Amino acid sequence: MQSIRENSHPRGLARLLGLLALIGAATLASPAWSQATPPRGGTLTWIIPQEPAAFVPLTTSAGGSTELGPKVIEGLLAYDRELKPIAQLATGWQVSADGLRYEFTLRQGVKWHDGQPFTAADAAYSIATIKAVHPRGRVTFANVGAIETPDDHTLVLKLEKPAPYLLTALSASESPIVPKHLYEGKDVATNPRNNSPVGTGPFIFKEWVRGSHVRLERNPNYWNAPKPYLDVAVARFIPEAAARAAALESGEAQLANKSIALSDIDRFEKLKHVVVDVTPWPYVGDHQQIYFNFDSEPFRKREVRQAVAQSLNVEVFARTVWYGRGVVSASPIGKALTRFHDDQIRHYPYDVKAAEAALDGAGYPRKADGKRFKVRLLYNPFQDRRAAEFVRQALLRIGLDAELESLDFATYVTRVYTDRAFDITLENLTNTFDPTIGVQRVFWSRNFKIGLPFSNASHYQNPEVDRLLEAAAVEPDEARRRQLFVEFQRAVRDDAASIELGANPNVTIVGRKVKDWDTSAEGTRGNFADVYFAGS
Repeated sequence: MQSIRENSHPRGLARLLGLLALIGAATLASPAWSQATPPRGGTLTWIIPQEPAAFVPLTTSAGGSTELGPKVIEGLLAYDRELKPIAQLATGWQVSADGLRYEFTLRQGVKWHDGQPFTAADAAYSIATIKAVHPRGRVTFANVGAIETPDDHTLVLKLEKPAPYLLTALSASESPIVPKHLYEGKDVATNPRNNSPVGTGPFIFKEWVRGSHVRLERNPNYWNAPKPYLDVAVARFIPEAAARAAALESGEAQLANKSIALSDIDRFEKLKHVVVDVTPWPYVGDHQQIYFNFDSEPFRKREVRQAVAQSLNVEVFARTVWYGRGVVSASPIGKALTRFHDDQIRHYPYDVKAAEAALDGAGYPRKADGKRFKVRLLYNPFQDRRAAEFVRQALLRIGLDAELESLDFATYVTRVYTDRAFDITLENLTNTFDPTIGVQRVFWSRNFKIGLPFSNASHYQNPEVDRLLEAAAVEPDEARRRQLFVEFQRAVRDDAASIELGANPNVTIVGRKVKDWDTSAEGTRGNFADVYFAGS
């Protein structure tokens, strides 16, 4: 019998199946540097560029929610940089030899911030809810047929088919555990606790001033004492890049991810009071892409989609928009997911003449004004507007009359995923830690659902793609699973189902006195329990 703490990273369920039982360690190992308790006190101000619609990432996977939520709401597990599980609300876990039964031992003595005890009923309710309403959770827990709570501190998931990714999908940002007593019997989407949360985490929610900030204060009764070390954490919402840069440069804010213009990086690298960190976060899996609305008549035609792809010089895009700091990928499974990425996938060659000919052949010749048809072009505000401008200029060159709309985040989500009032959109959907979680949601026909953010916005339907994704989701042999994902990548490329850009630069600005902000694989999406200010 071996400890799950050392053998839990799912490099294929085959490794799990090779063990009769995998039992989780009940300890949280202390970092090697921690010979003494870090100094306590201080207020950390960090920047979130776009204000989210909800605090808790229960019905959404929006970036702002996944940053805010984990400070207050915890998950069953956290993960190190190798994506190995670390005990959080679960202190132990075991997986049956056939991969169809997961049993978790839950932490005892934990209380919600309102004083009520945390029990297995909370975990069971949360997972059932995430399975029903979360854009990625609908895939994560699709194979869970039964959820049982034999006692207050035991949670059992019984699967109908294997889920080789499941043990890596239980973080606070991905599968938050919420208090059943404050959610049950209420509409999940409109529950006020989504925006004024009660959790078990290191910080207690105090206020949300819309358009300004969220204030969190130290939980004096946190189960992992003496953490947290900070007294207060304040998240400020600053949509303008210049204002974000000014706040960081002045020291008014001490931490921010993807907040400054890439053209400012060289200048910030010369500042003595900050560090420019460009380390990728393996749990997040940055990726950006362009999606078509398949319910928009022109884009039902493969020739039109391919023409758009041929109008874009992605290498020039990466040099000009990303300042050469991103990692280009023509596949929806980016290079960071090396186990599954197919490096034979290439972008359609940049060829404006071929694109023009394809549009003519598809029945969309240029009219007297030189335009072929109008295109409603949107972009997720987590993307740089310059990326959308680059695409707009490319579309204009081939006669597509692209009207670029710039929207705030909440309006953008509604326009794309509820109203579906777009033709092309530039998205910011991360690969996450596994293609079944981060990529399948986009191309799986069964994940088209009006009003569900960050799902199959295109309304893309391809039975062969569905078959490949569904087979990979339950395949325990890693080599066979990789082959299924390779076939998937080639199928969507041949179909011109999307235009993949790749991993946008992950730039974090950190005050030099801010320590241990990135102790997990999630970067600023971690819980900040370890963060402290070093002495002067």
